[in-house]
Amino acid sequence: MFTQSRTKAVKQNAAAAADLAAQLAADKKFRKQLIAATEHGVRAKQRAWKQVGLITLAARLAADQQLRRELTQMLRGYQAAWQRVERKRAHRLRNTLLVLAGAGGAAAAVTPQGRNWLSGQVEHLGVGQRVGPRTVDAAMEVEVPVSTAYNQWTQFEDFPEFMEGVEQIRQLDDTRLHWVASIAGKRAEWDAKILEQHPDQQISWISEDGKKTRGTVSFEPLDPERTLIRLSMSYQAEGIREAIGSAAGLDSRRVHGDLERFKQLVESRRSETGAWRGDISGGTTDASTTRTRS
Repeated sequence: MFTQSRTKAVKQNAAAAADLAAQLAADKKFRKQLIAATEHGVRAKQRAWKQVGLITLAARLAADQQLRRELTQMLRGYQAAWQRVERKRAHRLRNTLLVLAGAGGAAAAVTPQGRNWLSGQVEHLGVGQRVGPRTVDAAMEVEVPVSTAYNQWTQFEDFPEFMEGVEQIRQLDDTRLHWVASIAGKRAEWDAKILEQHPDQQISWISEDGKKTRGTVSFEPLDPERTLIRLSMSYQAEGIREAIGSAAGLDSRRVHGDLERFKQLVESRRSETGAWRGDISGGTTDASTTRTRS
C-alpha cells in the first residue's frame, strides 16, 4: 500500500512539474530573467576563479622563495640586458666618431663622394650640423697663491703657450681681444669682449663675431699657496668636423689639457709674467685702472 502511494505521489509531482515547466516556457519575461540570472552566475563564477587564482599566486609567491628568486633574477636580467644595449650604442657612437674625426674622416672628406659619405654617417648617428651649444667644465688645483694664478691668466697674449690650437691673441684694449686659432683643422679668427673681470675672483668673456663662444674662469684660494681654478666654456659647433669633435669629447680633453699646461707653466715659474689688477663690470673698465706688464 505504501509503495503504491509513493509511486502515485511521484507521478503527481512529475505531472505538476511538467505543467509548471510548460507554463514557464511560455512566459517570455521569465525566460529573460532566467537567462540573465544564469549569465550573472557564470560571470560570478569566473570572477571567483580569477580571485582564487590571484590569491593562490600571491600565497605561492609569499611562501615560495625559489620562485621569488627566479622572478628577481628575471627582472635583473631584463635590466642588465637593457643597460648593455645602451652601453653598446654609446660605445659604438663614440668609437665611430673618433674614427671619423681622425685620419679616416679627413681622408673621406677629400672627395665629394667622401664628403657625402661622411655627412651621411654623421646624420645617421644623430650629430649633424644642427648640434646644439656645447658646454665644457674643468677644474685644476695649482700650487701658487691666488694672486699669482690670477695675474698670469690676465696675460692673454701668453695663452698660446698653454692653449692648444691658439696661434695668437692680440690685446686690442682693456676689454677686447682678437683670437687666431686652429679648430678642427681650420684656421679661425674672432674678437671677444671681456664682460666681467674682478681681481683674484673671475674673468668672463663672450665673442663679438666669428666663433660663438663664451666662458668664465674663476679663482678660489684653498690656502696661501694653493688655488683652485674653474673654467667653464660654451660654444656653437660649426660644420661636421667640429660637431664630430664635440660629440667625441675631444673638446673636453682639450680644455683639461689647457689647464694642465697652465698649471705646469705657472708652477715652474713660481711668479707671473705680468698683471692687470683693474676691474671690469658689464663690459666697462674702471677708469682708475690701467694695464701693465712686468
